[in-house]
Amino acid sequence: MINSVICELLDIEYPVFQGGMAWIADGKLAAAVSNGGGLGIIAAGNAPAEYVRQQIRLARTLTDKPFGVNIMLLSPFADEVAEAVADEKVSVVTTGAGNPSKYMEKWLSAGIKVIPVVPSVAMTKLVTRLGAAAVIAEGGESGGHVGELTTMTLVPLVCDSTHLPVIAAGGIGDGRGVAAAFMLGASGIQMGTRFLVADECSAHRNYKERILKATDLSTVVTGKRLGHPVRSLKTPFSRDYFKAEYSAIPDEELEAKGAGALRLAAQEGDLENGCFLAGQIAAMVNKEQPAAEIIREVMIEAESVLKGACKWVK
Repeated sequence: MINSVICELLDIEYPVFQGGMAWIADGKLAAAVSNGGGLGIIAAGNAPAEYVRQQIRLARTLTDKPFGVNIMLLSPFADEVAEAVADEKVSVVTTGAGNPSKYMEKWLSAGIKVIPVVPSVAMTKLVTRLGAAAVIAEGGESGGHVGELTTMTLVPLVCDSTHLPVIAAGGIGDGRGVAAAFMLGASGIQMGTRFLVADECSAHRNYKERILKATDLSTVVTGKRLGHPVRSLKTPFSRDYFKAEYSAIPDEELEAKGAGALRLAAQEGDLENGCFLAGQIAAMVNKEQPAAEIIREVMIEAESVLKGACKWVK
């Protein structure tokens, strides 16, 4: 079975991270992924520190394996969540939607391995200097907050710019994507959308059904005008937001238009007003499985693909 430096670094069986999906990746899902041999990740999202503490403590009742917390740096609660994860001494912190510089020293002092999401070579070099344990190179195919570069381009660029292990993310949903990530120089992969339909995922039934029914043209990127674009499924909400983005509506009103939309999708399954974040690989997700089974399946597929790669070389 595939093993890499990430497995040794984090004491996990498989080099597979579960993405930090706000209002979805809770302690239950994180524990299931960690018990399955990957690295489960609790998403702080826009939640306050007390919620994050509750989910950390829940995960600890369900697994004795390492797990992490993802902190969205744009959150108004980022400061207090940063303190909470340091107090709780979680194994790993991943970060997204911003620069983690102001928190790095605190987390490293608490013995936490910090693994930021990086959208560029410049950010990679910065967090390498600051003491990151690894980086997640996430391409624009992913769900949620996205950058400009594709995974195919970003991963080798990041690998060439740092000595740290690189986790590839964005557009990975099966063993072929895992194998491709390794060929690009990555030491592991992160999947979010595939875990949306894990049995242990608490996302609303409507959310899971939308993922299972998605096609190759089912996602759209909105929010570029505000400087923090996100990828989601095409819904009445996302179509309306896309139109508003190219209208004369003031930025403040546009920003307010999206407030709470993800929670409406994830927790209430609101098909009209919810924002259903998902990556382009949603079209490849066609069955529900336990998290552990998802991990084993993609790793077995990846091993088979990698073993057959030499058929192209004479």
